[in-house]
Amino acid sequence: MKKIPLFIVLAFILISCNQVDKEAQRIVDAAIAAHGGDRFEKAQISFDFRERHYQIFKNPNRFEYSREFTDSTGFVRDVLNNDGFVRTVNGVEVDLPEDRVSAFSNSVNSVAYFAFLPYGLNDAAVIKTYLGETEIAGKVYHLVQVTFKEEGGGEDYDDVFLYWFDKDSYQLDYMAYSYHTDGGGVRFRKAIHQHQVNGLILLDYENYKPKEKNTPIEEMESLFKSGELELLSEILLENIEVKY
Repeated sequence: MKKIPLFIVLAFILISCNQVDKEAQRIVDAAIAAHGGDRFEKAQISFDFRERHYQIFKNPNRFEYSREFTDSTGFVRDVLNNDGFVRTVNGVEVDLPEDRVSAFSNSVNSVAYFAFLPYGLNDAAVIKTYLGETEIAGKVYHLVQVTFKEEGGGEDYDDVFLYWFDKDSYQLDYMAYSYHTDGGGVRFRKAIHQHQVNGLILLDYENYKPKEKNTPIEEMESLFKSGELELLSEILLENIEVKY
C-alpha cells in the first residue's frame, strides 16, 4: 500500500480545520446580525437582574460594565472596564483584597457576557468550531463550540461553550457551558423570551443542571431532550433600556 506523504496529510488537516472555522465564523456573524448586528457596538444597555442594576457598553476597543445595589454597607457601585475593577460604597472607593477583586470582576463580567450574546463571540480570544447540524423539539440548529485562547481569554479561558443557532433565523435558542470556578460544573440554558428593544434582541433563559456536576458538556443536549436535567433557575432581565 502506497503511503501518503506526511506533509500532504498535514495540509489536508489544516485545510479541513480552516473550512470548519470559516463555517463557524459565518454562522456566528449571521447570529450577531440577527440579534442586532453593529448596533451592539454603539449601544448603552441597562437592565435589572436579581435586584441589581446593570449598565453595559462594549465595542472592539473598549468596554465598561457597572452594577449598582444597596446592602448593609450602603449604596454599592461596581465598575469593570479596560483599566480594571473599582468598588465604591456611598461614593467612596473601597480597598479590596485581590481575591475579592477577582470574584466581583468575574461576577460582573459573567452577567454582561450572557446578556450581550451572541455579540462577543468574535472577540480575539475566541476559538470557534462548527460541530454540524442537530435537531431539538423539531427544529434544526447549527451547533457551534466556543473555547478560548489562554492569552486574552481571562481567568476562565478553559471554559467550554456550546451554542445552538436556529438554521433559518440564526437566532440563539439554546446554549451549554462547562466552568471551573466555585467547584466547577456544567449548565444548559433554553431561551424562553426575546426582548426586542431599540433594534437589539436580548434573551431570558431557563437554567438547567445535570444530576452529576462532572457530566460531559457533549451529553447536555441528549439529557435535555430526555427530560433528565433539573431546572435550577430563571435568568430574567427586567426594565431593559437601549440607548445610542
